Amino acid sequence: MKAKRWSSSLLLLMLGIVVALAGCSGGGSGSSEAQEPDTGQQAEGEVPASSAQDTLIVGRGGDSAALDPAIVTDGESLKIGHQVFDSLLEYKEGTTEIQGSLAESWDVSEDGLEYTFKLRQGVKFHDGTDFNADAVVFNFTRWSDPNSEYKFSGESFYYYDSMFGPEGSRVIKEVKALDEFTVVFTLNQPQGPFLQNLAMTSFGIASPTALQEKGENFKNEPVGTGPFVFKEWRRNDSITLEKNPEYWREGLPKLNRVIVRSIPDNSARFNALQSGEIDLMEDLSPDDLAVLESNPNLQKIERPSNNVGYLGFNLKKEPFNDPKVRLALSHAVNKQGIIDAFFAGQAVPAVNPIPPSMWGYNDSIQDYEYDLNKANQLLAEAGYPDGLPGEYVFYAMPVPRPYMPDGRKVAEVIQADFEKIGVKVTIESPEWATYLDEVREGEKDDMYMLGWTGDNGDPDNFLYTLLDKDAIPSNNYSYYASDELHEILIAAQRENDQDKRAELYEQAQVIIKADAPWVPIVHTTPLLAAQANVKGYVPAPTGSEYYYNIYFE
Repeated sequence: MKAKRWSSSLLLLMLGIVVALAGCSGGGSGSSEAQEPDTGQQAEGEVPASSAQDTLIVGRGGDSAALDPAIVTDGESLKIGHQVFDSLLEYKEGTTEIQGSLAESWDVSEDGLEYTFKLRQGVKFHDGTDFNADAVVFNFTRWSDPNSEYKFSGESFYYYDSMFGPEGSRVIKEVKALDEFTVVFTLNQPQGPFLQNLAMTSFGIASPTALQEKGENFKNEPVGTGPFVFKEWRRNDSITLEKNPEYWREGLPKLNRVIVRSIPDNSARFNALQSGEIDLMEDLSPDDLAVLESNPNLQKIERPSNNVGYLGFNLKKEPFNDPKVRLALSHAVNKQGIIDAFFAGQAVPAVNPIPPSMWGYNDSIQDYEYDLNKANQLLAEAGYPDGLPGEYVFYAMPVPRPYMPDGRKVAEVIQADFEKIGVKVTIESPEWATYLDEVREGEKDDMYMLGWTGDNGDPDNFLYTLLDKDAIPSNNYSYYASDELHEILIAAQRENDQDKRAELYEQAQVIIKADAPWVPIVHTTPLLAAQANVKGYVPAPTGSEYYYNIYFE
């Protein structure tokens, strides 16, 4: 009996040690070294040990182009920038309503030409240097000065030029430090969306010391004040971020590490979620929605609709500089058929460049109906009764986007309809960073597919940023230039009364519809998915949200 009792006690002791050790491996702080995601086979929906409590593994469709948010326009780059950098202002979670970030408060002069910001004190950049007014002035000087020594080879500050006007017609006249924590912006003219613009990720404040020391390599090793510190970038594979222990928001972030993996194939990314290799995935294919909803270990997440997916024409090339040709092709795009085939009810046909939920939307505009006979008639009127001569290059996105889950398949549908009206196109899909560069240059493509997720909740961010002549070649990939449109958009920027601005934007949409530089195709409700135990994630309508509130239940 004594031997038996001793054996039971020993067994209980050993079990206790095992349980204690298992408990130590859970919600602890974890190692500061990046760890590879567990790719072992697991039960459907089971969370891998590598993401237990302290590490979030995110799967997305494409890699970043660069990690300095000031020099990029693509969402995949800005998503990372949003974790590493803070801007003076930011948007409240899940909205485009502005609130303070690196600036705690601000005052605006009666004439709308002077903005005075009081900065947050005690904030450190990730390299240990101080954030202050001089750092703000340094960044805005870098972006505005075309001869800045911190504008490195091949770089352009596309968003600064788009939001605050190109050289020669800048909105911002001067940025000056009054004292260590007070900075004053003086404008050349009022700008209605000025505060909305400042909150964008593109204007995240970088460490001046890091820019000076890293030089051109800053775009690969970013340094900001944000909730996560950049650690490693494995091109076309993963980016690792670690918790900023000195972050100015007390108690945040809740995670110790974020690993963002690039998994271009939609099915492979969803399989990785189901097997537990990743915890959160972006750009869920609508085809996988039913499987997702039937799995109790997973959850569906919807991003607020604030986007447009479109077919753009390159107006640098003939015959696409002819508006009648563009109108003809617009009538040959079967938007509803595309939505029925590829979007599983998660999209509506796009009539205008801005989504219907946005103020200033013109709901009186009639869309180009899908009518191949009408398309043929317009081509004949343009001098092409037998269709367009030759063959044209059609760029289709190589990666899934929130507004277009499979650009190649959609392009193939459009290609087939164009052939019916005598227009032959060859589809090309170069690697994502190359795709963006070549479409921006406008030398290789005749038409292209892209889209836009609004940055700040203002129509200016769609219409001026994408279609004004000032935006050539930053985001106006069609090289569309209309003086009439430009006058209206500039007037809307300089107006502070939102009702008057809305009237101007409604007029702008009439001009754009008649000129047809694009075929707006869809506005989507982007789908994301996550393990059921992922909590605290609030998707932003801008497409970039902080990960600092995420935790595991």
